[in-house]
Amino acid sequence: MITTTIEAVLFAAAKPIKLSQLQKHLDLSEEVVREALDDIVARFNTENSGIHVLENKGAVQFVTNPSTGEDLTKFLKKEASGPLTRPSLETLTIIAYRGPITKPEIEMIRGVNCSMILRNLLIRGYIDEVQDAERLQSVYSLSNTFMQAVGVDKVESLPDYEAFAQNEKIAELLAQEPESEGEL
Repeated sequence: MITTTIEAVLFAAAKPIKLSQLQKHLDLSEEVVREALDDIVARFNTENSGIHVLENKGAVQFVTNPSTGEDLTKFLKKEASGPLTRPSLETLTIIAYRGPITKPEIEMIRGVNCSMILRNLLIRGYIDEVQDAERLQSVYSLSNTFMQAVGVDKVESLPDYEAFAQNEKIAELLAQEPESEGEL
């Protein structure tokens, strides 16, 4: 059961998780976490698995099998060059008018998980991700590449910027306490 939980956390996180975080948040000993990770590595880090576990600097993360690199690069280039989906456009708009903004804030506005959309926007180079020391998490903002592509020299030059950036209903929504974060 512990192995299954750690596996699910690694899958859901989509970024490296420190072993100490797993121990603390799951209330487990170092030995139990290590044993579970060794089991996960034994099952996934094989030639026939598309997913591997990467462990580096005291953190672990699910990654793709290094042998799939060339095919994965081709796929991602094709995926990144296609048109944006409506959910991607919605997320990009929220970042444009409310950024810098955290993932939980974006999800509070949209009402759905945005992990894959954010990853796609990062891959395309449309947004930047920076660790915010005050908020203790990543914040997202428009990238210079995107702003150059749409022909604006500052975010405030976007259409109706003031009306959307200062929208009272969105500000009230963001001021509400989240029901439950559940993230590590």
